[in-house]
Amino acid sequence: MAEKTLKPGNDLMKRVQQAFLTYGYSDLTMVDLAEACGFTRRALYHYFSNKEDAFKATMRHENAALIQAGMEAGARVRQAGGSALDIITEIMDVRYGYTRRVLSKSPHIIDLNAEAFKRGREQMIEAAINFQAQLEKLLRELEQDGLLRLSPEFTHAMAAQALADGGRAVNQSLPPFPAEHLTARYRAMCRAVLFGCATLPEPQAE
Repeated sequence: MAEKTLKPGNDLMKRVQQAFLTYGYSDLTMVDLAEACGFTRRALYHYFSNKEDAFKATMRHENAALIQAGMEAGARVRQAGGSALDIITEIMDVRYGYTRRVLSKSPHIIDLNAEAFKRGREQMIEAAINFQAQLEKLLRELEQDGLLRLSPEFTHAMAAQALADGGRAVNQSLPPFPAEHLTARYRAMCRAVLFGCATLPEPQAE
């Protein structure tokens, strides 16, 4: 696909993303997209074969950028002496929260969310694998530093998978909740995954 070889820059990808937020997927035309990017329609075809290519490119670019930004934000919290819960909550809040906050301001959130699952499955799986691998590495490092200790029945990969699944689930929560509650919801999810939210009752003597 065209976007894989030409690798559009950050400024172009931001303009493409904003065009989808403004028009939605269904109503956006290549003419609209070209105008939003400051190109002629012909020039835009040097970067994207069609609207779907442009949409997938924004997903790939956004996911990669947010994973990197999330891990960097977590590293800053770690350097400042934050707990494992603080670190992972910050990562989730950046990696997943940014998209949720941006989409919440668009009147086309339902359309764009549906199209992402319909057309961007490959990009979503690619990002999930990447993010979970980085979370697994981080969990190993946090355990080595004494900031947490996994139960014997859980591997680092299992914990990373649960955290990533939880982050995605928070963004898809029903009923919907205000974006300003995101940080607290990510923290509650991370606490539940890392430390549990229930214990097994003691067996009663007969």
